[in-house]
Amino acid sequence: MAGAGRAEPKRDRPWIIRTYAGHSSPAESNALYRRNLAKGQTGLSVAFDLPTQTGYDPDHALARGEVGRVGVPIAHLGDMRRLFDGIPLARMNTSMTINATAMWLLALYQVVAEEQGADPAELAGTTQNDIIKEYLSRGTYVFPPGPSLRLITDLIAYTVAELPRWNPINICSYHLQEAGATPVQELAYSMCTAIAVLDAVAAARGIPVGRADAVRAGAVRAGADRGELERADSEWMGEVCGRISFFVNAGERFVEEMCKMRAFTALWDELLTSRYGVREPAQRRFRYGVQVNSLGLTEAQPENNIIRIVLEALGVTLSKDARCRALQLPAWNEALGLPRPWDQQWSLRIQQILAHETDLLEYDDLFAGSVVVEKRVDQLVAAARAEIDRVQEMGGAVAAVESGYMKSQLVTSQAARRARIESGEDVVVGVNRFTETEPNPLLADLSAAIQTVDPALEEATRAELAAWRAARDDRAVTEALLGLRTAAGTDANLVPATLACARAGVTTGEWGDTLREVFGEYRAPTGVGEATVAGGGGAALDELRARVARTGSELGRPVKMLVGKPGLDGHSNGAEQIALRARDAGFEVVYQGIRLTPAQIVAGAVEEDVHVVGLSVLSGSHLDLVPQVLTGLGAAGAGEIPVIVGGIIPAADADELARLGVAAVFTPKDYELTAIIRGILDVVRAANKLDQ
Repeated sequence: MAGAGRAEPKRDRPWIIRTYAGHSSPAESNALYRRNLAKGQTGLSVAFDLPTQTGYDPDHALARGEVGRVGVPIAHLGDMRRLFDGIPLARMNTSMTINATAMWLLALYQVVAEEQGADPAELAGTTQNDIIKEYLSRGTYVFPPGPSLRLITDLIAYTVAELPRWNPINICSYHLQEAGATPVQELAYSMCTAIAVLDAVAAARGIPVGRADAVRAGAVRAGADRGELERADSEWMGEVCGRISFFVNAGERFVEEMCKMRAFTALWDELLTSRYGVREPAQRRFRYGVQVNSLGLTEAQPENNIIRIVLEALGVTLSKDARCRALQLPAWNEALGLPRPWDQQWSLRIQQILAHETDLLEYDDLFAGSVVVEKRVDQLVAAARAEIDRVQEMGGAVAAVESGYMKSQLVTSQAARRARIESGEDVVVGVNRFTETEPNPLLADLSAAIQTVDPALEEATRAELAAWRAARDDRAVTEALLGLRTAAGTDANLVPATLACARAGVTTGEWGDTLREVFGEYRAPTGVGEATVAGGGGAALDELRARVARTGSELGRPVKMLVGKPGLDGHSNGAEQIALRARDAGFEVVYQGIRLTPAQIVAGAVEEDVHVVGLSVLSGSHLDLVPQVLTGLGAAGAGEIPVIVGGIIPAADADELARLGVAAVFTPKDYELTAIIRGILDVVRAANKLDQ
């Protein structure tokens, strides 16, 4: 009919729109948060720097070069005040990507909120707090699994009672996918993590688990009224499960990713019903937020990353029954370095266009009843169940971490993925196919295409920390830390002692060091020794093997390489894959895992008498850490050992590293592992004058 307007269907409320942000200093990050909120962002997602995530103060030796690089440094209550200055926390939904030190950061957040006049019961948001995946992927763990689970269960028990709108854990499959997990592994290992956490929570309260009537069967204790205990335990466990959330990765295979989310929903509902006796459907709802895949972002033709990001977002927004509750998107240039505010704005606008310009929020689920979708979901669920059972037979997620099983499975899957890219079976546009390109105007001035962190900010942060320590009440600090140490030696909930530390002016490093003294530290298995090489390289790898063997004969012993990760950067995927391919090519490989000081790397290189040292640095601290290794080798009389470096390294920084004496630099554009190992062998031959 002429003049008739378009009928307006009822629109669903959009997901929480976030950007993952934080860098340099609390003041700089606060300004960024305010700008993003003014642009229509509806929640905050805080990135903390590596010292904060691993429980060190900015003046610790391991923090050198890492302060403010990949997130904001928070060393004490004053920093948290500055971070949220002028942002009313009672009206905010804040996600904090923090794991080993989650209890500490939430305590600081709560105290700042109280200083603003907020009731803790009003606070809404999430602490990631999933330590098991840290042992498998991102590497920001501190304590052994047992004490780490205690910190998690203490925080869950506290928040259920005192912060009922807060999600005390985000079981995080995101980094599992980044570490190479297949959809089945991502589903299975996330559910195994949930089982480990919820079993620990139930055990702390004396509730048996494992069958549908578990809560009812364990209700009679000490002569108490059966019915009352049944209801109390069932309601409490339901409240716990209702506050568990997930943080999920979404890749470009957006149909499969959408099916994965449906599989998550089915597995979660089944688990809560059968193992924990949760009867309220609302408490069994699968609640999840998403950061779409950063692993697939490319340094080559980075403008293509925008298309990738949009497709990945569709996988978790297009289908109503599998739609995320919160979403944050990376920036197009993250494979080059730290995104600028403008880059983050672009990613924010993608979400807003999807939510407000398209019609995807106007319809019921588009895929309900789809034979194709239902078949793929059933396949994923069945395969995930089988892998869950396999891990449970080993003793559960913690046992599978300690044995190295889950880590080696991820390393093997990552190797298979890399092999498919190298062979061309998996096409990556602009990298292994369609590589011809016009000059990119966005990169005309590469120095201005990414955000840089002023090196002077690290020293300023240390100075501010010294001033904080000088101004506080030392007696109150001593008493608070003694209270924390005492509580850690008992089975008392550690949140009250942690809150007392926050209020007294204790620092992040002091809180972490106190618990290190009681709990000890931990070094997780690398998975490299147990991983299966998945092929890749073909004739080129065969040729390289012959050349490595010939080089060993010329040297009089096998070619030996140390792969090291200096500093606090725990993203070990690249280092692990280099170690695997070098070993497959015939190198002897020494890989000591993550979080090493330059001095430890130097000592290892000298003791093992290696021919080459390979350093992997993805946190942006290469200009601080690599020179320390070079200087250390020289001081140890081993300056002739060549050093190569891999990581997210801008061209200007690569030139500076070469000037300092680095023999070769590899960046994400160097995707062919066999070619990288060939280049490393060339460095060894040149250093030993074998081709003269």
